[in-house]
Amino acid sequence: MVKDQSKPYDSKKNVWIPDAEDGYVAAEIKSSKGDSVSVVSARGNEVTLKAELVQEMNPPKFEKTEDMSNLTFLNDASVLHNLRSRYSQMLIYTYSGLFCVVINPYKRLPIYEPSVAEMYMGKRRTEMPPHLFAVSDEAYRNMLIDHENQSMLITGESGAGKTENTKKVIAYFATVGASQSRQESAKAGHPEGAADESKKKVTLEDQIVQTNPVLEAFGNAKTVRNNNSSRFGKFIRIHFSKLGRVASCDIEHYLLEKSRVIRQAPGERCYHIFYQIYSDHVPTLKKDLLLDKPLKEYYFVAQAELTIDGVNDKEEHQLTDEAFDILHFSLEEKTNCYRLMSAIMHMGNMKFKQRPREEQAEPDGTDEAEKASAMYGINHEDFLKALTKPKVKVGNEWVNKGQNIEQVTWAVGAMAKGLYSRVFNWLVTKCNKTLDQKGVSRD
Repeated sequence: MVKDQSKPYDSKKNVWIPDAEDGYVAAEIKSSKGDSVSVVSARGNEVTLKAELVQEMNPPKFEKTEDMSNLTFLNDASVLHNLRSRYSQMLIYTYSGLFCVVINPYKRLPIYEPSVAEMYMGKRRTEMPPHLFAVSDEAYRNMLIDHENQSMLITGESGAGKTENTKKVIAYFATVGASQSRQESAKAGHPEGAADESKKKVTLEDQIVQTNPVLEAFGNAKTVRNNNSSRFGKFIRIHFSKLGRVASCDIEHYLLEKSRVIRQAPGERCYHIFYQIYSDHVPTLKKDLLLDKPLKEYYFVAQAELTIDGVNDKEEHQLTDEAFDILHFSLEEKTNCYRLMSAIMHMGNMKFKQRPREEQAEPDGTDEAEKASAMYGINHEDFLKALTKPKVKVGNEWVNKGQNIEQVTWAVGAMAKGLYSRVFNWLVTKCNKTLDQKGVSRD
C-alpha cells in the first residue's frame, strides 16, 4: 500500500478514461484541442476522445482508502478503482460516509469469528478496519446511549450478499448480548459451576441465530445468479433490555415466491427443503415420507437443477434439523413439516385424464394421490373428489361442479402453493413465539 501511495502523480495529466473491458483505465493526457483530448492509456495505447468522458484521478495518498467520502474526486472511476484495488487484497468492506459497501467474495473468509467480533466491541469506527461488525456495534452503542431505536438496511442486487450479511449482523448482536449476560452474571457473583451449567443451556442468542437455517431451508433457493437466494423479504427486530442484553426478537416476512413451489426456470432449483428431506440425513425419512422414486421424477421439484455445486444437502438438512430442536419445535411439529413437503412432491406427480365426450377430468391412477393423502392424513377418495368435483354454493344449495384437466391441474398447483405459503407462515409464527421471552424486560 505504501508503494501505491508513493506513485508519481500530476493532477493535470493523470486521469481515468472509459474502457470496454475494465470499465475505466488509468491514462495520461498528452494534449487537448477544443472539446477533445489525446491520452496514452496504461496499456500504452494513444486515444483521442471527448473531454467530457475523461474523469479526474485522485492523488496516490488515497489509494485503497477505507472511507471513500475522503476522496478528492468522488466520480465513478475513482469509486470503482478504490473498491477493485481493496477487493484485490480481500478487503471486502469499504466505508462511504455512513454507508458500508461490501463486495461479495463468493468464498468464506476468516473475518467473522467470535474473536473478531470481540475486537470491534466498544470501538469507534475509525479505530478498526471497515467491517459490518463496526456498523453493527455503532448501532448498538447509539441505542444504549441515546435510548432510541436503530435500523440497519441491507440492500443490493441478487447475489450481492444480503442474506449472508444479515446473518452476520444477527450473529454479532447475539455475541454482544451474550457478552452482556456474562457480565451481569459475574456482577451477580454466580459461582463458576453455575456459569458452566448455564453454558449448556440453549440461550436466546443461540435461538435467534438458529432461525437462519430454518428460514433458509424453506425460503431460499438456487437461482441463476445466487446459490442461496432469499425468495422472500424479511424485517427483523431484536429487542434489548436497558442494560444491553438481548430480550427478544421477532420476524416479519413478505412476498414469498410461491410460484417456485411448482415451477422453476432453467438453471434454478426449488426450495432447499425438498432436496434436504430427500438427502438421507435421516436414514428412514424417505421411506416414512413414501418417497420411493428417483428425485428427478418428482415433477414439482425437478424441472431444472437438482444439486448445487459445493453444497451438501445432507449436511444442510442436519443443520436444519438441529435448528428445529434448538427452536423448541416438537418432534411431531418437525415431522409434520416434512410430511407436508413430501405431500407437495407427490401432488406434482398426480395424473388426470379427460372423460370421452365430457368436460370432466378423472384420476389416471391413484398411487400418488394415495401417498399425498397419507401424508395429509385424509381419505384419498375424498381428496380426489374435491379436486375433480369441488363443491360450490349455488343459491342456498351446495352442488358438485365438474372440472376439466386444465382446471384440475390449476387446482393442484394452487393447493401446493397455498399449502407451502401457510407452512412458511406457521414456521415464522412458531419462531416468533419461541423468541418472545416472557418475563424479560425490554426497552
